Order: sequence, then C-alpha cells, then structure tokens
Amino acid sequence: MDNQRVLLAIILSLAILLGYNYLFLPQPVPPPAGQVADGQNSRNTSAPQEKEPSADTVVQEKADIPEVSVRPGRQGRDILVESSLYQAVITENGGGIKSFKLKNYNEELDPASGLKELIKASKFHELPLYFSWSQEPGEAPVPVYEADKTELALGNGESATLTMRTRLPSGLVVSRIMTFRDDSYEIGLDVTVANSSPEHQIQGVGYLRQVNEPFSKNTNDRFIFTGPSLFRDNSLEEVKVADLEDGPVERRDSIDWVAYEGIYFMTAIIPDSARYSVRLEQLSGKKVSTTLASDLVAITPQTEKTYSYKIFMGPKKLEILKEVGHELKRAVNFGWFDFLAKPMLFLLNFLHDYIPNYGVGIILVTVIIKLIFWPISFKGMKSMKTMQKLQPKMTQIREKYGDDRERVNKEMMQLYKTYKVNPVGGCLPLLLQIPVFFALYRLLMETIELRHAPFFGWITDLSAPDRLYVGFDIPYLGGLPVLTLFMGASMFLQQKMTPAQGDPTMAKMMMFLPVVFTFMFINFASGLVLYWFVNNLLSIAQQYAINKAPDI
Repeated sequence: MDNQRVLLAIILSLAILLGYNYLFLPQPVPPPAGQVADGQNSRNTSAPQEKEPSADTVVQEKADIPEVSVRPGRQGRDILVESSLYQAVITENGGGIKSFKLKNYNEELDPASGLKELIKASKFHELPLYFSWSQEPGEAPVPVYEADKTELALGNGESATLTMRTRLPSGLVVSRIMTFRDDSYEIGLDVTVANSSPEHQIQGVGYLRQVNEPFSKNTNDRFIFTGPSLFRDNSLEEVKVADLEDGPVERRDSIDWVAYEGIYFMTAIIPDSARYSVRLEQLSGKKVSTTLASDLVAITPQTEKTYSYKIFMGPKKLEILKEVGHELKRAVNFGWFDFLAKPMLFLLNFLHDYIPNYGVGIILVTVIIKLIFWPISFKGMKSMKTMQKLQPKMTQIREKYGDDRERVNKEMMQLYKTYKVNPVGGCLPLLLQIPVFFALYRLLMETIELRHAPFFGWITDLSAPDRLYVGFDIPYLGGLPVLTLFMGASMFLQQKMTPAQGDPTMAKMMMFLPVVFTFMFINFASGLVLYWFVNNLLSIAQQYAINKAPDI
C-alpha cells in the first residue's frame, strides 16, 4: 500500500472515531431469576430468592422501642441543612431529600443561574433515600416522620445528626438517623426498624430507593456516559438508560456501591455490606429508579434491625472520591484510555497548583506531550521528506515495469533499502499519538476541573465551545468560533508545509481535511480545541525545521 493511502486512511479513521468514541461499554450480564417475600406480597424484585430466614438473619437484640406520637392528618415539615459545601432540604413526608444544592458550583456560567441542584423531585415516594420495609417503595404508603430538629447549620468542620421517627400502621417503629459533616459531601444514613409487638415476629426486606433524572439538560449521551452505574466484583458497570427501555436490570450480591452519574456530578449509595441486590428501571420521562434491597430478615418481638448506608452527593472529582473510599474513585472513568488520561489529569492539576489557569495548563501539557514524541515525530517527518524526493524514481519504476506488480514491489523495496527510508515512517508518529489524543479528548470533555474554568478573553469556560459574540447572533452558532477557526487555519498551513506524496487529486483531498476538522471541532469543548491548535503550531515549527534541513 502506498504511503499516501495509509496516511489518508489513518486521518479519516481519526475523523470518524472522534465523534464515535464511546461504544465500548460493558454489556449487562443476565441476572439470575428469583422471587422474594415482601411480608404481604410476593413478586419478582431485586431481593434474594424467597427463603425461610436462617439463624443469622433473625435479629435477636433486645430493643428499647421508642415511643412515637402519631398525629393523624399531620403535614410533614421541611428541614433545612446548611454546610460549607451544600444546602439540603429534607422532608418529614417520607424522610427523603427534597433538594440538594452545591455551594461551590453554579447551574450555568452566569452566577445569576443559581447553585447547582442535584435533586429536584415532586413526589415523596420518588425522593432520594426513600426507605420502605416489607413493601417495595412504589407500593408502600408514604409515612410522615417527626424530626428532632427543624434546621441544621454546620460550620468549622462540625458534625451533626438529624433523627426522624415514625410508627407504621403495622406497629413497626422506623427511625432514620442522618449524620452530616461540614467539610464532606458524604452523609451517613442509619435506618432502624423496631418490632414493638410483644408476641408477633415479622419478616421483611429493607428497601432504599432513589429516583434520578439528568443533572443537565445539555447532556449528550452519544459521546459521554450518563446514567446509572454500579461497582461489584471489582468491576465498574455502566448501564445505558436506553437499555432500561427493554425492562429493569437487576444485579445481586457483591454490591460495593450504586450511583447515578452525570458528566460532572453524581449521587451514590454505599451499603454497609455487599449482601444487597440492585434493581434499575426507567420511570416516566428520563427518570431512573435505583432500588437497593437487603436480605429477607425476621424481626422477633421487642427487637430491631438496623440498615446502614453512606451517601455521596457531589462532584466527580478524583481527589474527593478517593477520600470517600469504597472504590468510589472508579466512577471517574475515561474508558479504554483511562491509563493515559489519569496521569495527564494528575499533571494538569499539578501545574494548576503553580499556575492557576487551566488553559495555560493545557498548553503546557501539550508541549510536554509534544516533547516526548519529538524524536519519533522528527524521524517521521524526515521520512516523509525523503519519500517526496524519491517520487520521481518511484514513478520511473512504475513506468518501466508497468503491470508487473511483483517486480515493481521488488524494485521499490530495493529503493527504500538504498535510501534507508521506511514507506510508512511518516504515519508512525500519528499512530502513536492517536491513543494520547483520545485520552486527552476524554479528559478535557469530562473532567470537572474544566467546568466553567476561564482561559482568557472570550474563552470563559474551557468545557464549552468557544464563542466570541459580535453584537448579533450568527445562525446555528450564536457567536464567532474564533479559536476553532484559528485551529482550522493552522491545520491548513500544516498541510501546505507537509511534503506532498502521490497524485494531485490525492493532495487536493488532503487539503480539504482542515475544513472537515473545523466543522467537527466547532461544538467541541474549547479546551480540546486549544490542545489541537497548540499541537498544530508545534507541528508547524517542527515541519519548518525539517524543511530547512539539508537535502538528502
């Protein structure tokens, strides 16, 4: 295969792959069939198969059953929780979280857009952290709890608890204790189910459910994963919301955590043990229900059972997730190129500690990567220049031996050997840099550090397309994509400087690629466009040095 065809194939492959990079998600494993008893009902659920509770599942501890006043018709109150990191509203109607706003992040770049809100729910039984016992959350009546506080205000690294209790019609007393820390996005949740009956044993399953919908209206599922995920058996599984249209997805046992992920934010539930099952299903619209179900247990008279969870609601920032533990850091996943993207993210944050501008950091990372590949790139460009010089000799060989392809190939190989040139040497640098490019692509498109991070001038958000507003709206664009146009111009100049190989028609096709790339990049994050632009400038400098070198 001629060198120019190889180069064209690689560049076109890169163009196609750029918009089609996220098709390699693990496929769900079909769950085992099973049924579970829910006290009064028996149906397919995410709980283990129905069985008689064994000795180790019967709760034997004596309980001091609290007295809970029941006021019929009472309306639940909203409890406001303020910390340095978030503002939460917890309702006594069902005990779930009604609102959760992050204080360090806004909905949009404009501060007037308000704080980033991860939870916006209207139905009490769909609120995150809704707990039910014996009946599945969608079927259980919504209890009204009574809280011991009407508000919580934390500061200076303080911790505080909120206790809520209710008595169910069955006589069970349910207590919820939520523990908040001022300097952490992690929330502790302990739910205790106490059997106040003097003689009746009760069997059931503890369910904890949350319902999520996309954190952002601009989510593009075609390129970046958003939706439910879980970590089990030391493996991350990401479930596409579209897959739930065919029916619920169930996973059993060995559950380390289950979450709902956006591009930059996530909510996660970490159970106290791995002996839980998970049921994921799609509700109306884009809502996704995540239900954790415990083992079937029997609560004997005057005893209780406690379910403990850790809750995370916050940014998908690697350092923060590492502090939480439980392998929650694995939620920051850059796909096939994770092993390259994670070190580059570390380098980007390291540089930001000294130069607090992520745009400058991207430029420096680009320079460092270019220096690493400089010897290989230099050799590849030199090989291309040599191949250009050999074009007349190659043409003579083809004309001399005509249709005798075997003889043409033999003479060509002898020519390459004589001049010590590799016919695909010019393509090798591009092949080696493709994984690096895709790692950077995933990194710059998904890392929360670049969300609303300014560079300079009109580039005020490195995670958004660059637009310079010129006083009127440009159709389909709004503003002028200045950086993207510069990138396209630099790519065109690079093509002009690259030694031509092959016939004129092929050369014209190659010169059209900068136009294609410009249109492809026009809605990409400006951070990614900045990387490609700087990389082009460095390649132009390298090509200039090669072109000025003495002829072979």
